[in-house]
Amino acid sequence: MSDAAQPTAAEVRAAADAVKTALDRHLEAVERRTGDDDPAVYEAFNALAAAAEVYDELLYDRYDEVTPFEIPGADDSLPPYAGPEEPHALSVLIRRDYAVAEPQRLLAQAQRLADLDPDQPDGTAVPVVGVSVHAALGVLFGEYEADEIASRHKEFGLEEGDSTLWVSAVDELPEPGEWLGAPFEDADPSSVVCRFDVSAVFDDDEDTDADGTAQRRV
Repeated sequence: MSDAAQPTAAEVRAAADAVKTALDRHLEAVERRTGDDDPAVYEAFNALAAAAEVYDELLYDRYDEVTPFEIPGADDSLPPYAGPEEPHALSVLIRRDYAVAEPQRLLAQAQRLADLDPDQPDGTAVPVVGVSVHAALGVLFGEYEADEIASRHKEFGLEEGDSTLWVSAVDELPEPGEWLGAPFEDADPSSVVCRFDVSAVFDDDEDTDADGTAQRRV
């Protein structure tokens, strides 16, 4: 960046003062909060995050320095809770990603399961998984519950990616079969009671659990 395009020292100082003001207002909102979903606290948090981001950028542009803290932006946090005050039911939404790190191990485990299938009629050929990872995954997930695969993923040649679990409050259970065609289509972040994320991006985060889990609660 050229010297002409750099922010002035006064602009950096003004941005720092804006952070101080936003910090005071955030503390005041927290001290006066009326509940866990107080919109004033949420707005003050977002204002503080925005002010800190501007200061950080100007500080870097002017002095090639950064702040020692990071405030997540509004897009990284849940909105204020807007679900039922006393939920009569809940939905648990889970996503887990895996990489097929060792295809041969996966294929061997799937073939072992196929060989041990007690439901094969006498004289019927045992299914051969062969070199089809698609077929192997079908055998594996047909045999084991998703939670067991999560706890034994290395045994099956899988490597964990990101995962998330959302506990969402609802007024009542949907009709049987109502959402089976699109199970995550109606997920509403404002109805989330608590959320648990696991990702490599949290490995160095002091606020995470020892297993790399970040917990977000409304």
